Amino acid sequence: MSNKNDFFLRYYVGHRGMYGHEFIEFEFRPNGKLRYVLNSRYKNETTIRREVFVSNIVREELQRIVEDSKINEEDDSKWPEPNSVGTQELEIAFQGKSYAYKTSKIGSLLDVLESDDADGLRKFYYLIQDLKCLVFALVRLHFKIKPVPL
Repeated sequence: MSNKNDFFLRYYVGHRGMYGHEFIEFEFRPNGKLRYVLNSRYKNETTIRREVFVSNIVREELQRIVEDSKINEEDDSKWPEPNSVGTQELEIAFQGKSYAYKTSKIGSLLDVLESDDADGLRKFYYLIQDLKCLVFALVRLHFKIKPVPL
């Protein structure tokens, strides 16, 4: 694995619709800060912002997930262009290189299978699912746990 101190990852998915600009964005910065933002006006919700520092073990696991996905071998030129349904963006910097991917919002695996580059988009789709699960678990654990009474 490369130096964990140079690892950066940012993911964004969003659209503009009846409730304005709705999106989810998270990023892992090289210093270990996880920044999470959920912006939705559905049912008059407010923007949710969370920031937390993660341990080296979490950062190493995140980097392992990205490396194992082999997303760095892919090219988004044949992926569906962002459209009115929404946009997804993934930026990664590791191993001394930067990678940026942009595509439309993916509704289901069927959208992936119907694309011109199904194999590459499948890697992206599953990587995003893994990243979302990790981020949601970290945010939920950090901000929802009730202290154990002593």
